[in-house]
Amino acid sequence: MTVKDPREIVKHINSRNAKILAVFIIIGFIGYHGILHLTAGIDSCKWLLSDGRFQGFRVWQPYGCMMHSYSSSDSQMCLQYIAYWGGKTHVVFIGDSRIRQLYYGFASLINPKYVIEDNIAHHNIHYSDKELKVYVDFIWAPMVNQTMFDIYKPWIQDTNTRPSLIVTGSGVWAIKISNASMDMYASYQRNLSHLVPMLNSLTPNTKVLWVLQDPVVTEKLHPSRKMITNEQIDLYNKAAMEVMHHSKILIWSSSRLVSQGLYQDQVDGLHMGKNALNYAIQILLNMYCNDHMNYNDGTCCSSPEPVTVLQLITFSILGVSFTIALAMIIHRKWISRKLHVNMNVLNNEGESLENREVFGKFYKYNGSILDEEILGCNRPQDKSPFELVTALARLAVVMSYFFLCDRTNFFMKENKYFTYTNFFLPLGYLFALGLFFNEESQFTQVLHRDQTNEWKGWMQLLILIYHMTGASHVLPIYMHIRVLVTSYLFLSGYGHFTYFYHYGDFGFYRFCQVLFRLNFLVVVLCLCMNRPYQFYYFVPLVSFWFVVMFVTVKSVPQVTAPAAEVNPLLYFYMILKFVALFGVVTVLYMSEVFFEKIFVTRPWKALFVTTDDSIKEWWFRWKIDRYSVANGMLFAFGLQLLKQYHILDDKNRGNLFSKGISLTAASAALVGIASYAVFAFLCRNKLECNEVHPYISFVPILSYLILRNISSYLRTRYSMFFAWFGNISLELFIAQYHIWLAADTHGVLVLVPGYPVLNALVTSFIFVCVAHEIHSLTDILVKYAVPTDWKYLVRNVTFFFLLLVPIGIHDGMF
Repeated sequence: MTVKDPREIVKHINSRNAKILAVFIIIGFIGYHGILHLTAGIDSCKWLLSDGRFQGFRVWQPYGCMMHSYSSSDSQMCLQYIAYWGGKTHVVFIGDSRIRQLYYGFASLINPKYVIEDNIAHHNIHYSDKELKVYVDFIWAPMVNQTMFDIYKPWIQDTNTRPSLIVTGSGVWAIKISNASMDMYASYQRNLSHLVPMLNSLTPNTKVLWVLQDPVVTEKLHPSRKMITNEQIDLYNKAAMEVMHHSKILIWSSSRLVSQGLYQDQVDGLHMGKNALNYAIQILLNMYCNDHMNYNDGTCCSSPEPVTVLQLITFSILGVSFTIALAMIIHRKWISRKLHVNMNVLNNEGESLENREVFGKFYKYNGSILDEEILGCNRPQDKSPFELVTALARLAVVMSYFFLCDRTNFFMKENKYFTYTNFFLPLGYLFALGLFFNEESQFTQVLHRDQTNEWKGWMQLLILIYHMTGASHVLPIYMHIRVLVTSYLFLSGYGHFTYFYHYGDFGFYRFCQVLFRLNFLVVVLCLCMNRPYQFYYFVPLVSFWFVVMFVTVKSVPQVTAPAAEVNPLLYFYMILKFVALFGVVTVLYMSEVFFEKIFVTRPWKALFVTTDDSIKEWWFRWKIDRYSVANGMLFAFGLQLLKQYHILDDKNRGNLFSKGISLTAASAALVGIASYAVFAFLCRNKLECNEVHPYISFVPILSYLILRNISSYLRTRYSMFFAWFGNISLELFIAQYHIWLAADTHGVLVLVPGYPVLNALVTSFIFVCVAHEIHSLTDILVKYAVPTDWKYLVRNVTFFFLLLVPIGIHDGMF
């Protein structure tokens, strides 16, 4: 047995093989979840009512779906919505004191002023709100007997009086009055068998929930209740599940799991504690309201949004591309095989004149196939219909995965859960890897390509962890993440300005190429996922600032490095441009009304408003980073001047300054970073922090730049690990919305239910592979969408805008 050389094994560890593995993993999980749906059903209401786990201390996570936390205003809004569309809410709680506790919890949430009358026992209770068309009743019926049967008979006979929801359950009362007699247990089983047909007859118009009995805390029970044991409760629950197993009644067992985990605050050992009751009511409201309200963080019992005509057209085009690509691949394989057969004929029968003529004709018509498929001479810079169609086919597969993950209920979704351990532990792992995989760069300049890719990479990874763990409510973390977003825009301003300043390439081709690379994925997602352009806020933001920057540098007089060397007066003109840019931005910020008038003007209004036709999100995103790109441009200009006049020399591997200046600058940089950290911790609320942030965000950025570049050793080394992620940072930022997170970033995608750490590893691997594939597809498609020939470029741009016209008319752009 021969052992393979480790170097041979390493050769197979590459992005191509990783993506192939990711495809097989996805296919495997599609099969796995398909089997789950066939065996357990696809109804997330059953998941909500049946199972779940505690993510941490007192945080309940339903199995496979996301639970919205309903406030009193949320619940009232739900009931108003139902009433507005002509419906009514009639909820009836039937049972003993445990069911009565659920009634009080439900009524108190929809009306915080509701007064609980503790002195009422063994009586029926009624609550109503005629404006909301809400009627909530509690009917005392502690045992499954004739009394309970009589309650349901009128509803069976008259469908108009049926409630919209019935919450019922029974068990502990029978155990108590019979002193845990087995005769009573047998009677309970018989009576349940008679009750089930009656409840089944109500289900066409009414949801019926049977609440399993919660366990008791024995040491807290009153002596008169000592016969109520958990063994007896399990026996009664088992009977109920067996009798109702094939019925249309929804068995509510998750409340039992919640009560079992949150028993510490129980008062009498029998009734739920405050925390368990709160979760039980939340489960109830999620079941009743989610499908009406469509909260982003409430997928339990919520139907997927309907597919639009535009989505159907988009996927049809992608489907056609996939079919054509498949046919072309099969055709090429067939020709390749035929060519191989003809070559064998030549080898076996000799090179007769007839065979030479046959082969010559075949080669004449199929020479390109021989070059590309057999000899592998297809050059990346060459264009071919095969490359274009196969790229679109790969895009079709990628978009299908996006749609499956976040526009269907096929894969599960869970709520985010924040702890400091969840946030800082993966952060520590990633930074350890980043520091380990480092090497010397071939560049020595300040902010060279390797360094900027590294910067983008570690920032993107940190932002991903921030989003997945839901750390936005922790103000210091939130403020530091704001600095990272600002840094992205700063780097955008720096990079593009440096390119324009050095090369003077202000052409339309460069302009379109950059905008295509920035917007390609977002535009396709808008079409496939039915989301507005502003939903992917970072791309509209960075695209807007690129256009502003392009107009600024292209406006007369155009200032470039070669021109400024000849005519130093151009430096003054560039400074005037910066003054004008900062001035216009400040004026727009000072008048929100003027700002809105500009950006809600048709036809570009659709680029800046959300689905509810609001520009508030764009206003917030724009104003909080309004100086970031301009700061990056100004830094780039200042850096070029320092190099121009030999104040700073970064062309060698030495330190930028003398030892004394370097120590002073490094100390100042450390103070700058520490000062912003102190500000982030002392700031009282997000509103105040966000108002101050634009004026001081440059401090930590410049501080980091100084620390990263002032030493020759740090400047000329970089992390390959972070730089690799930085190269696909844009794709990672956008793709996370749907295939790593879920429900439009409000939750987490679940491929491996019940194992959150393993699920994070699997979804992260697939997510990174998909982002890398999208980056590769963008590199291929950009040369077809943005050709170098200006005539074809104008043709493509015209076609794109003509394509937007019917979409714009439908969305009210015109």
